[in-house]
Amino acid sequence: MSIRERMSGNEAVAYAIKQINPDVMPAFPITPSTEIPQMVSTFIANGEIDTEFIPVESEHSSMSATMGASAAGARALTATSSCGLAYMWELLYVAASDRLPLVLALVNRALTGPININCDHSDSMGARDAGWIQIYAENNQEAYDNFIQSFRISEHPDVMLPFMACQDGFITSHAVENIELIEDDKVKAFVGEYNPENYLLNADMPMAVGPYATSPFYMETKMNQRLAMKNAKKVILDVAKEFEAISGRSYGFFEEYCLEDAEYAIVIMGSAAGTTKDAIDALRAKGIKAGLLKIRVFRPFPGEEIAQALKHVKACAIMDRAESFSACGGPVGSELKAAMFDAGVNVKAVNYFYGIGGRDYTVESATEVFNDLMKIADGSMEPENFKYIGLRK
Repeated sequence: MSIRERMSGNEAVAYAIKQINPDVMPAFPITPSTEIPQMVSTFIANGEIDTEFIPVESEHSSMSATMGASAAGARALTATSSCGLAYMWELLYVAASDRLPLVLALVNRALTGPININCDHSDSMGARDAGWIQIYAENNQEAYDNFIQSFRISEHPDVMLPFMACQDGFITSHAVENIELIEDDKVKAFVGEYNPENYLLNADMPMAVGPYATSPFYMETKMNQRLAMKNAKKVILDVAKEFEAISGRSYGFFEEYCLEDAEYAIVIMGSAAGTTKDAIDALRAKGIKAGLLKIRVFRPFPGEEIAQALKHVKACAIMDRAESFSACGGPVGSELKAAMFDAGVNVKAVNYFYGIGGRDYTVESATEVFNDLMKIADGSMEPENFKYIGLRK
């Protein structure tokens, strides 16, 4: 029997951490993720879990300590946002190349500058090529559910890659929603004990972690990371199937909403998917066949699967909450357009930017995008790629 509760997204992630009871959590506070280590440290102080909390002097140190704990054989995690993730930059690549199965709770926030503490995806999108698994939540329930699944995916012997569990700053992290929690014993059984095969404190098998890789070895390291990321696709689906058995909630690479017969589709990820669903409901009531594809898993990128799901639509808008300044579109737009081309999917696709720095994305905003798509599909409007949604006049 699930437990009904009301929680913010940060509370939901902290509660998931409490249920998992990891070995080590180093952390340094940064808005809007500060509440997560704060709540976990309270659980520890109250004797509810026996996690070792390590207060450090910076985010660089928090990732360093998390990596050290993971390499030593502990189940380890941390949390951060925005500039905190940027301060960890070199270590993100080290954690992935060292194949450390650790978890980072990332509460998405715009990168400075100019200084901004509100939501967009520029922090995690900037780290998209670091070799981490990235999964995004639409709401507090998904933030909780994704975190419960995170260690199972990261620690799988065919994967062994760090995991970034993303949710939108303030929009989900601080907003309170109804949520269904899973009983402690079921979570404990689902996540299981962590018993690594190789770790630094194993006296019976001395080893080095992160040694200097000369030219004859470096490329092989990258190839192994690539294979692990490819393996993660199957593991993500397998873990989701097991999770459904204890929760009743189903997850995949993405969610389709009114997409089966849609003529016009928005591709988006994060909390803005809920706003888009409201717009679709209103348009459907008027007989307009609008639909949504909400990306959940961005790394590994399920490009071929998304392309096949969109192949029947007349036009689609790929929405980015981060600017890549490539002059060829945003991170999601560029990757998905390439995947559609490779898959031979000839759909009119445009790339829009929305919600940057916390700019409002409303039902009216989504409706405006769908109106554009209808005009693009019937030829009455030339596609305007790289359009910003919600700019001040």
